[in-house]
Amino acid sequence: MQIRSAFSQNLTINKVSEIKKNILATLAYFDAFNYPLTREEVCLFLPVKYEWKTFDEALACLVGGRLIFRFDKYYSLKNDQYLVQRRNKGNQKAFEMIKTAYKVGNLLIRFPYVRGIAISGSLSKNYADDASDIDLFIITAPNRLWIARTLMHCFKKLTFLVNRQHCFCMNYYIDECEPEIAEKNIYTATEVVTLIPIQGDTTFADFFTANAWTLKYLPNHIMRVSTAKALKKNILKSLFEVLLNNKVGDSLDDKLMKITADRWNLKTQQKRVNNHGTVLAMVTGKHFAKPDPANFQFKLISRFEAKVAQLLEENQHSVAN
Repeated sequence: MQIRSAFSQNLTINKVSEIKKNILATLAYFDAFNYPLTREEVCLFLPVKYEWKTFDEALACLVGGRLIFRFDKYYSLKNDQYLVQRRNKGNQKAFEMIKTAYKVGNLLIRFPYVRGIAISGSLSKNYADDASDIDLFIITAPNRLWIARTLMHCFKKLTFLVNRQHCFCMNYYIDECEPEIAEKNIYTATEVVTLIPIQGDTTFADFFTANAWTLKYLPNHIMRVSTAKALKKNILKSLFEVLLNNKVGDSLDDKLMKITADRWNLKTQQKRVNNHGTVLAMVTGKHFAKPDPANFQFKLISRFEAKVAQLLEENQHSVAN
């Protein structure tokens, strides 16, 4: 009985030690965005399944050992009360911007070949500041991504006239032919599960099914399918699509893809930057148009992995006990 009791105790210690590492890793990821998390959010973004009792014990140990810090309901790697104030202010601003995002999505869904629209970026994590844009994730009909994208971005040119361009940042497109995200890592998994679908309920149901690989990285997170509205029939949209559902439409889509890719390659070569100081770079293909992952995504993952390794090395003894 004593041997069995000792084994059970060691097993519990090992579980707590492992969950500590995962809590630190979760907070380290969001630390890159200076974003403290609630207890429930830490759970959602843990890379492993957990038992509440073991989780709470590990969380309390980390706070008690001052490896992490608690401010009211928030947890952070930094002992900085300002981060909580920053988050609360950002959550409130996001609440207002999400209202606008829904109006934008309800407008853009009327464009030909658009099958689904979701809020992405920091706004989908319920945060915004004065420099935030409304980032949108667009799903189009098969083999018509470039016609849809061109029409939508021609419309966006008009928004500059009324200084509303920041509400129409349509920066990630895929079509229904290839709904699976190619890059599979903690960054893309987080981006996928936090999408807030606005339009296209069945489209996003299929999208989330195709990206069930996210469970490998975030097994506790439930994706937000229920927020999307069902597509409504639109006579003008349907008529336009009928006119181009042929070889002419095929050729036009291919031509627009080439024109856009060439134009973006030139921007990248000239090292032109956007409003946030990032070099303009886009990866293109027949079924996708997205920001170059080397510009931000891969750099973020590299910094995150280095941060986690540093935390575990510096606090090896505290985490193990």
